[in-house]
Amino acid sequence: MALHIVLFEPEIPQNTGNIARTCAAVGATLHLVHPLGFSLSEKHLRRAGLDYWPLLTLCEYAHIDEFMERKGSENLFFFTTKARHSYTDVSYPEETYLVFGKESAGIPESILVNHQGTCVRIPMRSEARSLNLSNSVAIATYEYLRQAQFPQLSATGTLHRLSWKE
Repeated sequence: MALHIVLFEPEIPQNTGNIARTCAAVGATLHLVHPLGFSLSEKHLRRAGLDYWPLLTLCEYAHIDEFMERKGSENLFFFTTKARHSYTDVSYPEETYLVFGKESAGIPESILVNHQGTCVRIPMRSEARSLNLSNSVAIATYEYLRQAQFPQLSATGTLHRLSWKE
């Protein structure tokens, strides 16, 4: 499995911390594209990721252009409310980059226009503007994992017998 989660200029440390925790739990690489709206040492970010930070593979880029130049456009899927196709319509390749924009503005329009064929959306009511970023990442991540049949993941913890009192 080679899942990569890419955040363009994230603004809210708690969202990024939650996303880092998700990435660590499933073995995905987190790519952060600067400028960030917070410091990576911020306590809200660290608290949201709890003790998962040692499990995280993190890559950083100075700006969006650097990321796009280094990664090209192969296997990049851009999540936007402006896309025509649902995220479930895509057959994700083994090496996949799920790309998300900053909370206040999403992915820059110039990128979306140049990559219309790989823009996808998460369906929701038309009256709603968008979903929370960390929720969107979790939804997309688990669709990729479902399609890949949850490689290298197992149920955690111990099964407990429930005893129901009547």
